[in-house]
Amino acid sequence: MNTFSRRQILKGISSATVLSQLRMMNSIAQAATTTASDYKALVCILLAGGNDGHNTVVPLTQADYNSYKIARGGLALPDSNGPLAQVQTPDGTPYGLNPGLVHVQPLWTAGKLAVLANVGMLNQPVTRAQYLNALSGVSLPTNLFSHSDQVQQWQSGIGSSSGGTGWGGRALDAVTAMNGTSLFPASVSLAGPSLFCTGATIRTSSLFPGFDLDMAGMNLWPASATTARYQGVQNVITFDSGLKLVQAANKSRKDAMDLNALLVGNTAQVNSPFPATTIGDQLKQVAKIIKLRTVTGMSRQVFFCTIGGFDTHASQSWQHWDLLNYLSDAMKAFYDATEQELQMPEKITTFTISDFGRTLQSNGGGSDHGWGSHHMIMGGAVNGGAMYGTFPTLVLGGPDDSGSRGALIPTTSHAQYGATLAKWFGVDDTPAADPAQPTALDLVFQDLKNFTARDLGFLSAS
Repeated sequence: MNTFSRRQILKGISSATVLSQLRMMNSIAQAATTTASDYKALVCILLAGGNDGHNTVVPLTQADYNSYKIARGGLALPDSNGPLAQVQTPDGTPYGLNPGLVHVQPLWTAGKLAVLANVGMLNQPVTRAQYLNALSGVSLPTNLFSHSDQVQQWQSGIGSSSGGTGWGGRALDAVTAMNGTSLFPASVSLAGPSLFCTGATIRTSSLFPGFDLDMAGMNLWPASATTARYQGVQNVITFDSGLKLVQAANKSRKDAMDLNALLVGNTAQVNSPFPATTIGDQLKQVAKIIKLRTVTGMSRQVFFCTIGGFDTHASQSWQHWDLLNYLSDAMKAFYDATEQELQMPEKITTFTISDFGRTLQSNGGGSDHGWGSHHMIMGGAVNGGAMYGTFPTLVLGGPDDSGSRGALIPTTSHAQYGATLAKWFGVDDTPAADPAQPTALDLVFQDLKNFTARDLGFLSAS
């Protein structure tokens, strides 16, 4: 295991952070002596606004493409003679990835990228007939097609409400013993405070790429003024007010300040190239934190990133391509860093979520709020080059349509998606002696019991 002196770790960090950093380093040093023999990280990327899955992955068998083209109208992407990134499943079924995903197309070919088809928020399996029959008694997620509700439910993993915790945080709750005595944040959001990263005992630390003490107004002259201001902030955020909510917020703020300062040091230097975009910067910071694992003593970590702009009611053709190009460029750079520099691609799994999908039917220049969508899973442990789940029938008013506009009913649930990731992460799914007792995985996803398949097979055990 590599070791670093405090001088090395603090090199490049403002002197005003020394006291805070020493406290963190003391806890890290104690944990580093008992680092677990393995490491795993889940990296969640939220495509904020509702990604159009129909133009992310296009079926290219002639009959299915014809149905797609009829339903999409002017939104339809060109067929196999056009710019779609061509991929095939193991049985030879052809699909086209949006041309913006050209950067990750090689990962599909290499078996490191998979797609989960038509996944969405579900409390239980739902058919078109049940959905259209108000008296069927089927349980549905609350406020379907609502941005605020659905983005919270995707992060919480609870379809009936937003809940107070996220499934990434609850997964960490279940495996927290694997991190030993380390006090380094196990749950980190690169996109501000995140419900996804918050557990019952695990609290998320959030930071923004590029944040430093200069930006925070801490760099003053003379140096004693910087030290005084920084110490004043530390006094405020460590003061015991007796109010749990305030204490939790202060703890999150302190962890974020410590983590930001730590990441500007040479210890966390990442030399792999990343695109100079918001999502590229976020994923570069994730790579930096993972690189610190031998110092921090961490064995399990969860990360949350986001890229916005996917609410494409208009100008979708160019806007959607542009967003997916940014996304795939950053994802490929991150995978390359995990393989070439971190040298542990099989220990890091990156996946996408989004508020919901979009309607098959165009509204003229874009698409409206839908339900089921397709999502990508990337990493060395991914059984890639394959389509998982059930690809929907792309017919308006067809068997997968919740109405007449192509807001498709998911055929795979968020709980099955997340459970497959959480099980790989280390959450136990061993049945108890009493079959009425839930497994640890059931406690992470309360609706998982309503579905037959608990592991969708897109990840290899390791």
